[in-house]
Amino acid sequence: MRALLIALLPCLTGIAAAADLAPDPAQVREPVVQVYGARTRGAKGLFGVHTWVAVKPADAREWTVYEVIGWRLRYSDSAVVVRNRDPDANWFGSEPELYADKRGAGVGELIRRIDEAAKSYPYAAEYTVWPGPNSNTFTAWIGRAVPELGIDLPATAIGKDFIGASIFSRAPSGRGVQLSLGGVFGLSASGVEGLELNLLSLNFGIGPSGLKLPMIGRIGSPSFAP
Repeated sequence: MRALLIALLPCLTGIAAAADLAPDPAQVREPVVQVYGARTRGAKGLFGVHTWVAVKPADAREWTVYEVIGWRLRYSDSAVVVRNRDPDANWFGSEPELYADKRGAGVGELIRRIDEAAKSYPYAAEYTVWPGPNSNTFTAWIGRAVPELGIDLPATAIGKDFIGASIFSRAPSGRGVQLSLGGVFGLSASGVEGLELNLLSLNFGIGPSGLKLPMIGRIGSPSFAP
């Protein structure tokens, strides 16, 4: 049964046609890291997105995607999924948005660190839609571990501010600082996110990428930090 569920995972997670945001591994030899998000299915999609991290090492012929899928805990002891799939595929009919894009020299080392961070994710055996830990908590964990990515998550990435029992941390981009009380209340400031206020996991902010608002996500374009 477990093997069958793993084989059917792309179908069960609603992956559909790609959106042409990711370079074709058959044509691009350099290493690439991209971070994506798309609205979740059902009523949850009104408020939040599901996010994931995709890597393509140098000369690799396919992409590897790192993400957290909560229902996987029904048959596994970890919600972390590492698999080969199109990183820019639709998520339950929702088109993905690109939050970070790194290519070329030095990216191979970032890919190694992403893999290490994914393996050390402390909430792999937990999943809570609100206020976390969830898929956005995982992506933010990667962002803090590899700040060179400069991931600029939208206000709809509910769970990104969950840092467990800690109160102080770096912002989800790995830059700047953050104060968070269980992911429910908090404040963060960085050169990537700008200034953000978290009230009951609803984010309000302004920064290089524009205005961030609950349900809307962002008025502007993601800031691809250097």
